[in-house]
Amino acid sequence: MLKKRDVNDSHALYELLKHPDVFPFVRHKAYSHDEYVFITKQAMEAEDRGEIISRTITDDWGAPIGTINLYDIQDHAGFLGTWIGKPYHGKGYNAPAKDAFFQELFYENGIETIYMRIRKENMRSIKAAEKLPYTVKANDTRASLYSQINAESEVYDLYEISRDQYTLYLRRGMDQTDDGSTQLLEA
Repeated sequence: MLKKRDVNDSHALYELLKHPDVFPFVRHKAYSHDEYVFITKQAMEAEDRGEIISRTITDDWGAPIGTINLYDIQDHAGFLGTWIGKPYHGKGYNAPAKDAFFQELFYENGIETIYMRIRKENMRSIKAAEKLPYTVKANDTRASLYSQINAESEVYDLYEISRDQYTLYLRRGMDQTDDGSTQLLEA
């Protein structure tokens, strides 16, 4: 479902990125395949320097379908950026990709907080964020950060995922047993 970024995936990813339902919401816009290759190489180098964590999302057969990234890493926190190609919207890839990425960030990389800044007009992403039971809208609780990301004009909503909230969600995962009772699933 996730793999390290690879320049060899650039052609397939660029073809998906340029779709008009995807392109406006991508953080690093590329206007040509060559430019996308350059951006991919920059992302790989930035990860080597510890500035970002970037993965390619793959479909069930290992084909690249999007990317998931943690940008602007400081003080064990960073901003999430995810995009999935239009043909894969609504196919169930978003939540498992986020889950795999969050597991890696929180339990392998020492990240404590993930922020999501989502354009107020990006209803698809807002709905996806609000479906996640461990996500908190943070416009008020992180007012200074909210003001910072909206310094020029009020464009973004701010969401927060803490390692504690995510861990609590995993530990509370309940499953019905055959006799109708519930039991705690192991995280």
